[in-house]
Amino acid sequence: MAEMYRLQGQGTSPGTAFGQIHLAVEAEETFASQTDASAEHAVLADAIRVSIAALRELVARSGPESAAVLEFQIEMLLDPEITEMAAGRIGAGDGAALAWVTALEDYITGFEQSDDEHVRARAADVIDIKNRVLAAMRGNPVADFPGGSVFVGQDIQPSVFLAHDWSSGGGIVLFHGSAASHVSMLARAKSVPMVIGTGIFNIAGEGKLLLDGGSGSVVLHPSDEALQQVLSTRFSPRPPEDEAEQRYAAELQTADGAEIGLSINVNDLSDLISIDREGIEGIGLLRTEFLMSSASDMVNEERQYGIYRQVLEWAGQKPVTIRMLDLGGDKQFHDSGEREGGSFLGLRGIRLLLARPEILRIQARALLRSATHGNLKVMLPMVTLPSELEKTVRIFREESTLLERRRVDYRMPPIGIMVEVPATALMLDTFGAADFFSFGTNDLAQYLTAAARDNAVVADIYAHAAPAIFRLLEHTVHIAATLGTPVSICGDMAGEQEYIPALLGCGLRHFSLAPAQLAVIRLRIMQLNADGTMAVEK
Repeated sequence: MAEMYRLQGQGTSPGTAFGQIHLAVEAEETFASQTDASAEHAVLADAIRVSIAALRELVARSGPESAAVLEFQIEMLLDPEITEMAAGRIGAGDGAALAWVTALEDYITGFEQSDDEHVRARAADVIDIKNRVLAAMRGNPVADFPGGSVFVGQDIQPSVFLAHDWSSGGGIVLFHGSAASHVSMLARAKSVPMVIGTGIFNIAGEGKLLLDGGSGSVVLHPSDEALQQVLSTRFSPRPPEDEAEQRYAAELQTADGAEIGLSINVNDLSDLISIDREGIEGIGLLRTEFLMSSASDMVNEERQYGIYRQVLEWAGQKPVTIRMLDLGGDKQFHDSGEREGGSFLGLRGIRLLLARPEILRIQARALLRSATHGNLKVMLPMVTLPSELEKTVRIFREESTLLERRRVDYRMPPIGIMVEVPATALMLDTFGAADFFSFGTNDLAQYLTAAARDNAVVADIYAHAAPAIFRLLEHTVHIAATLGTPVSICGDMAGEQEYIPALLGCGLRHFSLAPAQLAVIRLRIMQLNADGTMAVEK
């Protein structure tokens, strides 16, 4: 039996997975010599056409967020710069396959050498389309891997991730990778545990692997004792399915009787399919930037209205908090013209919307109209100054006046702010005009520690910032209480069971988290008192 071995990487998608290792081996490529340049041009063109058609089929059965990743790849395949590079090499005497691979390798190298983390992360998409077109030339489908296994390799291509059936579990461990990659984003959205940055390691035999996407730890060939230890600390709070269903139907309280609200974060409308609406308080965070597959959606009021209405009607009279477009930072629209170097500290969130009021006004109208179909609340991202809230509310009022003149049904929703900038948290008493507050702990931790959340080099600082975060949260929850303003948390901390005691101790009573984390967090809260201490079993 192979010896147990531990590795430490960076967790980019929380959760624990245990399964058979699937080692993705990059095969040695051999390329046939060119026989006829015209024929080689035709082979390349046909392979690109087949690849685009396959990606469009995948788009058709994907949610908006996944579709956006695939449409990015389609646009790259339609980019004449790439095809002309390959065509040029065919003209110089290469066969179609060699010309395509060589041209794309140059392109990939350009991405990988970028100083920008987000540009480097796009290399995986170029590798994806390189392999897809190559497979099309050879008449081979893009390789899948067994369900329930743990994918281990240099990288996993976004289209391979999307084509794989994750319903039977499994996870991902990458030797390198990036937290800013499309695959990392998709893994978080679909609750697939993922660890990156372990470095290359040897795998002896056909063993199994245990990974923790929260801590970034990886254990190869775990012993029975090690596996049992992890199962007891990570899995034991998960109730059996029938028990979970029973508890979902009841109101949630801590062991000493404090009422707690649990809502869900939604990135993709497909998230709603398997959710028991009766078991949640509502939707605490709907990320609208993930629901728009292209920049044109940002200026399409009818499309936005249709999406918001669909979600509100699904929720009935339960509250739905829709966050306005949170663009900038690590969420760039590749064709929106808003690039600015991907800075987390620049023109992003509400700053960007106020700088582009034509986009803000379209979304405001869509939200005002959709508010008549349910219990809508609107949340503003990256608010730093009270004036940003006041300007946005003024625009909502101006648009509502225009809708009234046009005799269009609308309703003015409550407007609150996402508390994710330390200056905002410290000065929360100056945001009395907000109807509610919600903590975005991902960015709050990032800004509080000056450690970028997509930078593996400083990931350890970011991960260990919890005490500073809790001190600030406690201070801010107290201010919100003096204002009489509802407060909640919708950052990743709300879905990490180890943070729940401290979050309760800070005074938080409303948590919004990924649907896959509901059962564990629900049971964890039931085990604790309102001050976060463990309840004594009677």
